[in-house]
Amino acid sequence: MIRSQDRPQYSEKYYDDLYEYRQVTLPREWVANIKDKKLLSEEEWRALGVTQSRGWTHYDYHKPEPHILLFRRPRGTDPRTG
Repeated sequence: MIRSQDRPQYSEKYYDDLYEYRQVTLPREWVANIKDKKLLSEEEWRALGVTQSRGWTHYDYHKPEPHILLFRRPRGTDPRTG
């Protein structure tokens, strides 16, 4: 059985005038797999097990909790094509 702390947890989307945003909380143990706390490409975050529709960009970490990845994409992005 997969426990919720064994996989990413996804926030509801929230918005401003330009972007829609989402937070993805990784299991804390997974942070060791992220080298140098750099921003992750789509290939890298998908390899970690993050699954979401197309067009999302990893733009920051939640500083107090580096296992929380912050994503955004322009409002109106087609989730099928990015």
